Amino acid sequence: MPSELKVVLPGDLIPAADENDKSQMEVDDEAPVVRLGPGLTQVQEDIVSMKAGVLKHQDTGNKWWLESNQRRYVAATGESIIGIVVARLAEYYRVDIGAAQSAILPILAFEGATKKNKPNLIPGTLVYARVILANKDMEAELQCFNPSTGKADGYGELKGGFVIKCSLGLCRRLLNPETPILSFLGEHFPFETAVGMNGRIWVNSEGPKYTILLANAIKNSEYLSEAQCKAMVDSLVDKL
Repeated sequence: MPSELKVVLPGDLIPAADENDKSQMEVDDEAPVVRLGPGLTQVQEDIVSMKAGVLKHQDTGNKWWLESNQRRYVAATGESIIGIVVARLAEYYRVDIGAAQSAILPILAFEGATKKNKPNLIPGTLVYARVILANKDMEAELQCFNPSTGKADGYGELKGGFVIKCSLGLCRRLLNPETPILSFLGEHFPFETAVGMNGRIWVNSEGPKYTILLANAIKNSEYLSEAQCKAMVDSLVDKL
C-alpha cells in the first residue's frame, strides 16, 4: 500500500507503475499486468480516475482502486455483495443490489445446481453473491459459488439475521483483517456476519438483543479509533 494517502479527482491520470516497475519493464521488455478496481478506467494507454477518492494499491496482483464514501453503489467485477431477490423469471432471478440497475442471478449459478435440482428463492430472500460481470451499459450478473473451488464457500441464501446499511467506505474497512471492531465483538459472544461491498452488512447471533448490539456497534465504529471502539463495545456489553 502507498506510504502516504493520495487523493485524486475525476479525470486525473493514475501512475500505474512506479520507478521500480519501469526499470523492470526495461529489463524484461514486458509491461506488468495492471488490474483496475472501482473508480478507475482505461482510456487508450492511460488510466484515469472516474470519481474523487483515495488511491489504493495492492502489490499482490498489482491492483489499483479508489476508495471513497459514495452513496450509490456501482457494481465491479469480483466484488461480493448482499442482494435482495425482487423477482423470479424462467432462467434467472432479478436482484436488488443497491445500484442504479438491478442485477441478474442465473438459477443455475449455485453450488451443485442443475435443471432438476435448483434453489427456490422467493422475492424478499437475501443472497450473498459475487459479481462476475459488470458493465455500465448492462445489468450486472451474479453467481453464488466460488469459481476456483466450485463450492459455495459462504455464498448463497442468507437465512435469519438482520441487514444494516452502511457507507461503502465502512464496508471496505470491515473486510480488512486489521479493522478491530469485529474482533472486539467476537471476544464477548459468537455471531455470523457477511459484508457486502454494496453498503450492506448482514449479522446473525443467538438472539435479537445481541443482533441489535452488533448492528449498533458496527455502524457507530466508522469514525472511531481502536481504543474508542473497545470502550464502546465494553460499554454496550455492560448494558446487556
